[in-house]
Amino acid sequence: MGSDNVVGGERRARRRGARGAGVVAAVGALIAGAVVASPSSVAESGSCGRHFVASWLASPTDAITPVDASGGPVPLSVDDQTFRMVITPHLGGSEVRIHLTNRFGLTPVTFGRVSVGVRAAAAGVRDPQPVRFGGKTAITVPVGGDAVSDPVPLRFNAFTPLAVSVYVPGSAGPPTKHWNANATSYYATARSGDLTTRADERGFGATTDSWLYVSGLDVAASGPVRAVVAFGDSITDGFVGSTPLSVPADRTVADTDGRYPDRLQHILGRAGIPISVVNAGIGSNRVLSSGEPLMLGPSGLERFDRDALDQAGVAGVLLQEGINDLGLLPRPDADQMIAGYQQLIARAHARGVKIWLGTLLPASNALIDGLALAPNSEATRQRINAWIRTQHLADGVVDFDAALRDPADPAVLRAAASSADHLHPGPRGYQAMADAVDPSMLTAAESSCHAT
Repeated sequence: MGSDNVVGGERRARRRGARGAGVVAAVGALIAGAVVASPSSVAESGSCGRHFVASWLASPTDAITPVDASGGPVPLSVDDQTFRMVITPHLGGSEVRIHLTNRFGLTPVTFGRVSVGVRAAAAGVRDPQPVRFGGKTAITVPVGGDAVSDPVPLRFNAFTPLAVSVYVPGSAGPPTKHWNANATSYYATARSGDLTTRADERGFGATTDSWLYVSGLDVAASGPVRAVVAFGDSITDGFVGSTPLSVPADRTVADTDGRYPDRLQHILGRAGIPISVVNAGIGSNRVLSSGEPLMLGPSGLERFDRDALDQAGVAGVLLQEGINDLGLLPRPDADQMIAGYQQLIARAHARGVKIWLGTLLPASNALIDGLALAPNSEATRQRINAWIRTQHLADGVVDFDAALRDPADPAVLRAAASSADHLHPGPRGYQAMADAVDPSMLTAAESSCHAT
């Protein structure tokens, strides 16, 4: 394997205190719900010519949570089998790169063969194209590592579902995943062999609502096209609760691409704004505290570079995160949260990346992050939102709170915008979040160059 295609390194050591806090937080979470460019035929992302831009993203969460967001089983070991992940890119094109991850795996993993193609029906795929890494069919990724492929010719439009098939020969530990995909993917049974070249759905008998191994897709673009990363927790991730306890996720919204970044992408597309909005949300994620080893993921501070600033063609970050900090132990005060936001703003600007802050949504009548776990957090949320609205460090503000709160009771979501748990928006709420983003604000992230 070539160093141009793998980002290795040992996983960050977990402090015992953080691990303990993660277990406590995981109880609530289960209820609530280094990119290295490979050699390529296009220029680097800072170029005004042809360059790669992130078109789809799924931030890795964990490897050991045994169920997905809908309550279905997730494999905890892999043995000579193929995974076919269905993803929906926001930017179309004719050349792609695939990102694979072993970030939270317990053993090195060999990807023996990988293919990508336009998804047909269910697990079917049209004309799967081979994916290579440094010119080779197979690549071994160490524990804690990510891999990015060579460019692959593939023509498709924005919001055309693609199927990425990943074959793992032999045995490996649990696959790194994105816990809440809000989408249906497929995998074959153990010891069923390499099915990456198979166009039909035979052999892919199991489904999952998590994304396994596949963490990103970049598209070759021209001129001013850039990426904006929507960074946050389950609200960015698009979780819709089906019960007052949130879980399981509402299956009626699966496979609809109804997350607020999806809906924002449609708005930008209709306006002809050359920006790809990619989703770096993680359910129950927090700005200050990590939730490992379960699916809450590393803290926003810890994962910000890898999940946001290192994305191909990134020019801006839209940050909306913090309600889980207020609802799960250990609970910070407003000053600690503000210090965390200030650090993220400084880190984005140090990389020449714009950053916009979104206000926190109300949740005072929710069991999770509200009545049961954080009955006194509303005052802290209001202090944080007041700071977000009046600070001048970030490049702009999106007032999601004003767009979704109940005018008669600003401490709760209005009924039409909320899902059953009063914490997460429903489909109409996510549309309202997208509508709250001023597209002209995001155009500040566009390149000053013209298409070539």
